[in-house]
Amino acid sequence: MNKMLLYPRLAVNGINKNRRTYLPYILTYSGMIMMYYITSFLTVSSFVREMKGGDIMQQLLFMGCGVMVVFSAVFLFYTNSFIIRRRKTEFGLYNILGMDKRNISRILLWETLMIYAISIVVGISCGILFSKLAELALTKMLGGGASYTFNAEPKSIIHTLVYYAIIFLLILINSLRQIHLANPIELMKSENSGEKPPKANYVLAVLGALILGAAYFMAVYIKEPLSAIFAFFVAVLMVIAATYLLFISGSVAVCRVLQKNKRYYYKTNHFISVSQMAYRMKRNGAGLASICILSTMVLVTLSSTICLYIGEEDMLRNRYPRNIVIDTYSTEEAMTYLTYKAAEDALEKYGETPENILHYSYYNITAAFEGNKVICDAEKVKEISNTVNNDTRQIFFVTISDYNKAMNKAEVLSEDEAVICTVNGDFSYNTIAFDGYKTFAVKSRAEDFTGAGSAMVNAVPSVYIFVKDETVIAELSEQQLGIPGEYHSRMHDYYGFDLNCNEEKQAAIGTEIFDNIVKLKAEHPDDWNGVSLDCAANDRAEFYALYGGLFFLGILFGTVFIAAAVLIMYYKQISEGFEDKAKFEILRKVGMTKDEIRRSINSQVLTVFFAPLAAAGVHMAFAFGIISRLLMLFGLTDAGLFAAVTLCCFMAFGILYTAVYLITSGSYYKIVSGRE
Repeated sequence: MNKMLLYPRLAVNGINKNRRTYLPYILTYSGMIMMYYITSFLTVSSFVREMKGGDIMQQLLFMGCGVMVVFSAVFLFYTNSFIIRRRKTEFGLYNILGMDKRNISRILLWETLMIYAISIVVGISCGILFSKLAELALTKMLGGGASYTFNAEPKSIIHTLVYYAIIFLLILINSLRQIHLANPIELMKSENSGEKPPKANYVLAVLGALILGAAYFMAVYIKEPLSAIFAFFVAVLMVIAATYLLFISGSVAVCRVLQKNKRYYYKTNHFISVSQMAYRMKRNGAGLASICILSTMVLVTLSSTICLYIGEEDMLRNRYPRNIVIDTYSTEEAMTYLTYKAAEDALEKYGETPENILHYSYYNITAAFEGNKVICDAEKVKEISNTVNNDTRQIFFVTISDYNKAMNKAEVLSEDEAVICTVNGDFSYNTIAFDGYKTFAVKSRAEDFTGAGSAMVNAVPSVYIFVKDETVIAELSEQQLGIPGEYHSRMHDYYGFDLNCNEEKQAAIGTEIFDNIVKLKAEHPDDWNGVSLDCAANDRAEFYALYGGLFFLGILFGTVFIAAAVLIMYYKQISEGFEDKAKFEILRKVGMTKDEIRRSINSQVLTVFFAPLAAAGVHMAFAFGIISRLLMLFGLTDAGLFAAVTLCCFMAFGILYTAVYLITSGSYYKIVSGRE
């Protein structure tokens, strides 16, 4: 019986003696389990699904569950390496005293089972407790009614148990592998082995700087939102690689340069701190790079999702220039009469009158730009759209009279002149030349066009070209600008209006218009080319669900990334504190005072801790432009709002980061000063 209890008792003693490292690990693990359960609970919640926009929200949350599991596995593997490093000495002692690797494996197995049981119980319990709060928060985002019934989801509990059991099993296998591959002497010396002083690899440092410079250039150079999608992911990978190269090799090179500066290096606090950093910079640099990447992820995730959530009402208005918009795929009277009649019958039924009417005709094509030259051939456009330098845009031709009516202007044009308005892009040339047709002189540039909001439906930058009259547009239509028959475009009749009634009535009118259009289509199939109907009131729930879901995931992932960064910083300080304890004891014996030790520690910790924050700030500054262009694809064009939100997020994160620095530096000082 005693033999059966030996391994559990040793496991309990091991966790208790190392509670400084195990407690944060268990708390973080429990927190991740809690967040996963809450996210999983919301994906299967029938209450969320029944709300307007709930299905979109649950699709986003389902993807978030996958990201959460993958990140949990990677992060917990990383943090577990700190714990195993601390425990190897203890396991080596067991091995020397007569325990074989099989006995040590049993201790590890019991420790893993205990930590898993504690984390699962705490995590799922807190998840069930806070799941209702999360559900109410989503209800608030979607504008639905609140439900105060409290329940747990068995399916979510099962998924949580299984997925995190797999993660624990993989971590256990990895730990057993490390123990079985090491001999007792290596285990005993593992904690004090440290890192050999690496040579300054200036080649890798320069390579890291070049890669980072190229990534920054891409972020600044790419102007088109669609090109920014591909460029963003490429730039992210380049920044991650460059950050690791610079923090590992580049930081060693910096330490070597500082050591050669006699005025700086031969001071008590600088001498110790620079020597310490240079001695183990390979592992130190990798940890700092991880903290920098996590910090950047926190800033990008929170600033972009918060900005989208704050600006969703403005984006909704950009998406829908009017409460109801009817786009008829023809300007023929037989067709437009039917759509107008569908709207008039619905308005008459509900006793409402259209206000703020926006009415114009347009002709649109998709083309690629090469400078001021417009490529309209469909095959060439397709080829260009698959390249990095993709500058594909939608072009809308509108008469200047419709523009003047919509914008209350009095522009006059000749046949070879045009006024242009760009959406989600720019055009700085004085002429715009259409391949195979004609060249227009740009008389002026319109800063805005009320009807341009509809172009944001598509994730393609747009150019509105206002020409003299319908004759010019008719010539364009006849020429078809080299486009084959299958890509043949047509004239559109755009008709939008506002309603002075509540959301419910607007939604009912929109639904009635849609039903009327369906009936008319069945009655007049020969006169029908197609109609699209947008009703802001009907689509508001789905719109809020999309950005509310992104905001919720942003808060969720931001919290997880912050927890990960904090835990990595904490383990770095604790593990390095125990490694440095013996070295500082020697320094005290040779005459170094406590004040000198503290100054040396402050110099080292300040350098180590705030370098990742500073680098994350630089990354974010260069990424600002490309992220702003990506946000344009969602309809957010307010760069000032994004700048303000980003600055606030950086300041808030900086305060939290400083608090972590104060706590962990205090723990480090207590360890190396002999107080623990």
